[in-house]
Amino acid sequence: MVDLSAIPVIDQHAHNLLRPEHARTFAYPSAFTEGYAAEIVTHHARETIFFRRSMRQIAALLGCEPTLESILETRERLGFEEVARRCFAAAGLQAILLDDGFMPDQVMPTAWHNRFAPVYRLLRAEFVAERRIAEAPTWSAFEEAFRSDLEAIDPEVVGYKTIVAYRTGLAIESPDPEAAQAAFRALRQQAEWGERLRLAHKPLNDWVVWRTLEAAARRGLPVQFHTGFGDPDLDLRWANPLHLRPLLEHPDFRRVPLVLLHASYPYTREAGYLAAVYPHAYVDLGLAIPFLSRAGMAFAVRAFLEMTPISKILFSTDAHLIPELFYLGAHWGRRILSDVLEAAVADGDLTAMEAEAAAEAILCRNAQTLYALPDRSGGNSDATATDRCDHEGPSRP
Repeated sequence: MVDLSAIPVIDQHAHNLLRPEHARTFAYPSAFTEGYAAEIVTHHARETIFFRRSMRQIAALLGCEPTLESILETRERLGFEEVARRCFAAAGLQAILLDDGFMPDQVMPTAWHNRFAPVYRLLRAEFVAERRIAEAPTWSAFEEAFRSDLEAIDPEVVGYKTIVAYRTGLAIESPDPEAAQAAFRALRQQAEWGERLRLAHKPLNDWVVWRTLEAAARRGLPVQFHTGFGDPDLDLRWANPLHLRPLLEHPDFRRVPLVLLHASYPYTREAGYLAAVYPHAYVDLGLAIPFLSRAGMAFAVRAFLEMTPISKILFSTDAHLIPELFYLGAHWGRRILSDVLEAAVADGDLTAMEAEAAAEAILCRNAQTLYALPDRSGGNSDATATDRCDHEGPSRP
């Protein structure tokens, strides 16, 4: 067996944990499903392989019986900080890249997560745009503020993130300024009426993504795209990464790394193909690992390895809301990668030494290089293991 336990993980896409006061009103099973209908959360989510497998693993980590009731009682007894400490210690993370634009008013501050591993930020374009639309009285004021936010970002921001797949799909078109301004005026009217803003107007969404890509080109930062499956707010047909082909071929964006998140499941092979033929396209395993069955997780890794360069495959947990997802994601990332690489060695596709190098690349080295993360010992891994990935990444200016 290929032993990956000593390799630290750079979690290149995750989200902040819920604040304890919000976690108390949160239905625990909802962290194990992309659905949010009451019937899904209260019943059907508990019937998934992911949920049942996870209950056993979480119980073993917390030292209790593998039932939801026992886990909830033990979490309450241990307290939020201790549960988080155990989960992050077991995960062995070298660094975490957080998209802190998800439920921003209900989650722990980004800096708080630094107690478990060095944390970097991913700037969510739609969150920034919605905030500025609520504040800006005119289009010109909004445009100036949004551009300024993209450019004048703090040094802990190592990339951008877009959820345009959720809002209007990945078939992004060159901006139409007049249509974008009309959408802005409609949203401004909603803001004046006191309504919660949601950026879901295709001309304006396309404008926001386009300006984000332009900023990324100037700053030399990657842009993460949600692709593939997600909650019912998403039309899966328009989350196929093949829709991004015009952007991948646009001359202005050929030096902007585009990271296709969530294994683009079920469009995994399509994403792997894009990463195989476009120099600036990368793929990510998060959410597919750990949400799928063991066979499904192995499929995602195998599908990428069919033709995707190992140097283009990144790992993340896509953990959100609860610390257990950081642990489960890192655990299954190592385990599934070990299974698939062991089979590759048996098949003669890789030597044992090449398989170990591939594991290090996918779990940490590729992310360190792509995001130019500085050398620093981090996480809860021993220094020897950390040194395996903590090197030769130039710091960003």
